[in-house]
Amino acid sequence: MLTILALASVILLGIVPQQSEAIVIYTGWERHALVGSDIRLSCSFFSWRWTSDDVTFSWSYRADGARDSISVFHYTGGSPYVDNKGPFRDRLEFVGNPGRRDGSILLKNLDYGDNGTFTCDAKNPPDIVGRASSVRLLVFEKVPIQAGVITGAIIGAVLGLLVLVVVIYYLMRFLVARRVFNLSVSKHGKKGKGKEGSQQRQ
Repeated sequence: MLTILALASVILLGIVPQQSEAIVIYTGWERHALVGSDIRLSCSFFSWRWTSDDVTFSWSYRADGARDSISVFHYTGGSPYVDNKGPFRDRLEFVGNPGRRDGSILLKNLDYGDNGTFTCDAKNPPDIVGRASSVRLLVFEKVPIQAGVITGAIIGAVLGLLVLVVVIYYLMRFLVARRVFNLSVSKHGKKGKGKEGSQQRQ
């Protein structure tokens, strides 16, 4: 009897625990940047629920060649916390908007040593189950031309060459036709003059 009453009171008070659902986290795949420049690393998530006041974002970093990751940033309780001992302690800024499910960070004054993988994890209670997403950062003295840009340039050059060939072809046809027409008119003109001369002699 007591158990039934307790269950009824829980339902009436609306304190039935909410079930957790999966959360999907998104970052870029790979980012390129120049030495000395700044770059924004984006992180967002999808959840079926409204954005919770207890939403959290965490960023970790694993340098190229390193085995372990280190925590570099954490957002919780409405406040951002930057690791004050790591490689980005003076060069990391939180530029996201948690209310819009944005946990982006800004890395400043990049160097070659910043090459590595950055991983973002987010929680939107009660949705706390999800797979973290990672983005790889590559820092160059000069940003390399990507394969897509090279392919586009080659295709553009080929199309330009084809258009040029077609234009030259039709131009040659026009010039040849014009020359044939001029020769034909010239021959007819000479024949006409010859007939007029013979008629006058007669």
